[in-house]
Amino acid sequence: MGLFDRLRGDGSPRVAFIGVDGVPYSLLSEHEELFPNFAAIADEGSAGEISSIVPPESSACWPSLTTGMNPGETGVYGFQDRENGTYDTYVPMGRDVQADRLWDRVQEAGRRATVMNVPVTFPPQRNVQRMVSGFLSSGLEKAAYPDDVRETLESLEYRIDVNPKLGHETDKAEFIEDAHATLDARFEAFKHYVEEDDWDLFFGVFMTTDRVNHFLFEEYERDGEYRAEFIDFYRKVDEYIGRLRAALADDVTLVVASDHGFTSLDYEVHCNEWLREEGWLSFSTDEPAELGDIADETKAYSFIPGRFYLNLEGREPRGSVPEDEYTEVRDELKAQLLELESPDGRPVVDRVVEKEDAFRGDHDDIAPDLVAIPTNGFDLKSGFKADSAIFDTGPRNGMHSFDDTALYVDHPDASIEGADLFDIAPTILDVMDVEYSRGEFDGASLV
Repeated sequence: MGLFDRLRGDGSPRVAFIGVDGVPYSLLSEHEELFPNFAAIADEGSAGEISSIVPPESSACWPSLTTGMNPGETGVYGFQDRENGTYDTYVPMGRDVQADRLWDRVQEAGRRATVMNVPVTFPPQRNVQRMVSGFLSSGLEKAAYPDDVRETLESLEYRIDVNPKLGHETDKAEFIEDAHATLDARFEAFKHYVEEDDWDLFFGVFMTTDRVNHFLFEEYERDGEYRAEFIDFYRKVDEYIGRLRAALADDVTLVVASDHGFTSLDYEVHCNEWLREEGWLSFSTDEPAELGDIADETKAYSFIPGRFYLNLEGREPRGSVPEDEYTEVRDELKAQLLELESPDGRPVVDRVVEKEDAFRGDHDDIAPDLVAIPTNGFDLKSGFKADSAIFDTGPRNGMHSFDDTALYVDHPDASIEGADLFDIAPTILDVMDVEYSRGEFDGASLV
């Protein structure tokens, strides 16, 4: 308990949210003896598997988790989105999130928020007492607000992200060392500001878990060379969660959550190459590099992860699919996706979600027409390079999953069964006694 907390005495309930990007619930729940601090939260509060969103990609997940709304409201569908009426694309940043963030509501209620390392928050907002932007930030110098935060973090050797290029090496030792250093500095920063104790909402995310999963998850799941190192890394994550929990005052409820699950990766599936070979996509140049290089006769194209767009007349500049044939053409593409098999005969796609079933809101006009949710083991990639292989392997051996997302709420009245990512924001506001209308969210409070 910090000095500020001992002096404030107003009794207003507070929340500390710690994100563990990409951590599957099964990893933690099936090894409680290895992760006693997560187990303690489950025993004394509530824990369970929840569903992620469509698509289960961090760049779309974190805006949805922090707003309680689907991408049709947030306006963010992935790491790359398209401009209406053009073939121009952009990388969504914090200012592209069109719905109110959780901390915006907290600040508007006259409470204070400290926000650290949340993906898709660059540049940092000036309407919170302090913010350190996370993944996709250009560097710490421009990612921290106010300036004294940057100075503190520099003294802790804080970094925005692990160096993912190290994970491409066959020898993972340097990558693992870098992951530990990143995690250590992140913990020290979180601990410093948790103990500062001048916040009503502390919201921080450990992103390094996602990075480790991308390069080592198969080692864990299939008893590979680096399984022990993987477990050691997660035992440290568990230790840090326990130490942060111990530092919290009695009026603080701890919430720990991931944004999606994880599974081992067998094949990267290059969807635009598959579309090209199946006659859905053609290019106007011999060496295409971007969406604008597609030819007029193209009927469909794809963005990661598994987002498919029809080249629709009246919506795309060179649309070739007549509006009155939209449903028929989309149904045909959906059927072909469900029939796609891997080289070893496995179905690649588990299910295909139509846009109207996943997206609704003021920004659903840029939504994909279909989203393919892959079977575990397949990662649906895009890119516009011609004549690449449909099925390929790369340095990553782990991939995101829609299911097996983790949620821990250190509150005796929390009920997690049947929950999803959209429920987290209203739950936090409910615990904090911040007023909102139930219809404002796609989820509902779990307490």
